[in-house]
Amino acid sequence: MARQSPQRPDADEPELDDTTASAAADEVEVDRPVADRALWDELRIDPVEIALPAGTGFTLRAYRPARELTPTDVAERDQDDPFLSRRQVVETEDDEEVVILDEEFAALSAEDEDEEEDDEKRAERRRRGKTEAAEADEDEADEDEADEDEDEADAAGDEEVPVFLTHRGKLLLFKTPESLVSFIRSGAPNDLSQLDSWNELSERVEPADVAPLDEDTYELDLVVENLRGGHDAWDPTLLIEAGEIARDLAYALRLPGVLDMLSAGSSLDDLDEALRASVNGGIGGFMGRRRLKKIGAQTASLGWRTIVGKISAVVDWRD
Repeated sequence: MARQSPQRPDADEPELDDTTASAAADEVEVDRPVADRALWDELRIDPVEIALPAGTGFTLRAYRPARELTPTDVAERDQDDPFLSRRQVVETEDDEEVVILDEEFAALSAEDEDEEEDDEKRAERRRRGKTEAAEADEDEADEDEADEDEDEADAAGDEEVPVFLTHRGKLLLFKTPESLVSFIRSGAPNDLSQLDSWNELSERVEPADVAPLDEDTYELDLVVENLRGGHDAWDPTLLIEAGEIARDLAYALRLPGVLDMLSAGSSLDDLDEALRASVNGGIGGFMGRRRLKKIGAQTASLGWRTIVGKISAVVDWRD
């Protein structure tokens, strides 16, 4: 629809002075509801709005150290997945082929066993020939390596990871704030209930509180169409935010296929990095725009269509 030009006020209509106009603007601001963020900031949980081809829904997301979370149980979801069943059949056939190959090479393996035993005996003699000082150094090195492994494990456990309002491998999306709040208060099982702040949220949250920030609103339903429009039509903000929510959902919902498609070095990760660079000024932005020109629009749109499809397949819509 074409935008109409603003009409000039009639001569008989009184003009508003600056004071009256300012008061009218203030009245508009007062009438616009503003959600209180204190609850979400205090409990470290955020409302999220996600648009998918099937519709738009509200859910919740939090970030916590990995050691504090129990991943969502996907056993029931995978049993209902026809693609997984088909893949299991293929893997079974492949396993049978591997068994045949193992039998074919069984004789060669048997011939190598004697050589392996001789190697082990020689290695044992070399170990016995080591001096006590060398053995002490080796023990110290082993202890240092064990300490490093333990530090890495601790760091991985302390890393904050996303968790959503999910249950048995399904993302729960609610079409209205009222239905989301009703579910929270119901005490129904879900993966966010393991958080220490969940009980307090269920006691205090109101439908008016469910007002996601702009950065917590994602339009996955527009991604494929935007990519199909070609390089000049690509919306960096839309696509970058889509990558962020897709990675979070793939981790929380245990979707390894989506994580692989967005992993470092993948074509879609190259797209993400080029988009991030393109929004910056200077030589970095220029180089980012050049890299975008080399990325195929069809390949990118097909990849994202797969991602959106995989995410949509694990959504449990609630009215």
